[in-house]
Amino acid sequence: MASSYMALVELTDQNFKKEVLQAELPVFVDFFALWCSPCLMAEPVIKELAEEYEGKIKIGKLNVDENPKTAQKYGIMSIPTVIIFQEGKEVKKQIGFLGKEGYKKLIEEIV
Repeated sequence: MASSYMALVELTDQNFKKEVLQAELPVFVDFFALWCSPCLMAEPVIKELAEEYEGKIKIGKLNVDENPKTAQKYGIMSIPTVIIFQEGKEVKKQIGFLGKEGYKKLIEEIV
């Protein structure tokens, strides 16, 4: 992750509760893996969205291989999966790469 993308939060099993469940803003979480080609296609789109929506919604990525506890807790079976959390609760879940417009639509329903 390049440090120029401050808007994008790297999530882990350790910081998930603080960064997502206790966040004041809604949180868009991209569950991904480095070997997943649709996940790699989604990455630049998610970085753009993190910048566009900064201050409105927090956007983070969670590597399912490195953080299996959180992925398992939310029933992540296929990736990429996006879950939007609000006030610590799962409010939207989408499996598969939607493209920028698809992700924007999900975000717009929340913010």
